[in-house]
Amino acid sequence: MISLHPKPLPFHFFPKQPKPKTLTLRVQSLLQYNRKPQLAGDTPRVVVITSGKGGVGKTTTTANIGLSLARLGFSVVAIDADVGLRNLDLLLGLENRVNYTVVEVLNGDCRLDQALVRDKRWSNFELLCISKPRSKLPLGFGGKALIWLVDALKNREEGKPDFILIDCPAGIDAGFITAITPANEAVLVTTPDITSLRDADRVTGLLECDGIRDIKMIVNRVRTDMIKGEDMMSVLDVQEMLGLPLLGVIPDDPEVIRSTNRGYPLVLNKPPALAGLAFEQAAWRLVEQDSMKAVMMEEEPKKRGFFSFFGG
Repeated sequence: MISLHPKPLPFHFFPKQPKPKTLTLRVQSLLQYNRKPQLAGDTPRVVVITSGKGGVGKTTTTANIGLSLARLGFSVVAIDADVGLRNLDLLLGLENRVNYTVVEVLNGDCRLDQALVRDKRWSNFELLCISKPRSKLPLGFGGKALIWLVDALKNREEGKPDFILIDCPAGIDAGFITAITPANEAVLVTTPDITSLRDADRVTGLLECDGIRDIKMIVNRVRTDMIKGEDMMSVLDVQEMLGLPLLGVIPDDPEVIRSTNRGYPLVLNKPPALAGLAFEQAAWRLVEQDSMKAVMMEEEPKKRGFFSFFGG
């Protein structure tokens, strides 16, 4: 017999609606990246990207954040300050176009505009290499020469750039001291392992001794599955250990190796990779001198049975 009174729908049939406050935050976070960021601070902003430990992703960060800034409409000059072991031109796919370097400019063999390599994809992005591979710098080259170079970029006829990014070499020797000398901001790249964190802590102290107080951190190669399994430190743990504002969190992404071998930065991929999106958001925060908050990763809730309502 067919009942004329339909049974009431079970409670779980109705989707759980987000709270108004949560929904508002979600909408604000989506709308935030639909506008051009407001450039904070005086230009040009000279930012050194460093870490201390090699192989943590400094050059990858420089390439992707630099092109992200260019895509946002800002003029960028990226300086590869790694003497004899430059790689920034490879990651950008510009290795065949570097004919002159800063050494030739200082020796009077070419003009500064001849040493600058303009990216054909984004004309407001330029690359400047300190020296050629496997070459040595003259004895007189140091922090003062790099300060002269930055001043020359400020006073050139085409106009001063909005950002000057300096890709710092690994270590804390003379090359590191030279690279940080003209900078007034620093982006510290680290990975969530104890060796990288020890070096990052040491570099933070050296940056502060050099007068650089605006230091932000990017945590690279983060794997949420290892964090949940307690095999990797969380971003919150890293931030508590170093005590630095967080500029971005870059997930471990196999697309990084593919883009590196192609000389095609992640942020130009279509569709965008997860790591590329994270670099774009980090560039956005860098423009507005903003930072993000690390949150504790919640464990997945356990499935509740029928007797759980009665305390079982």
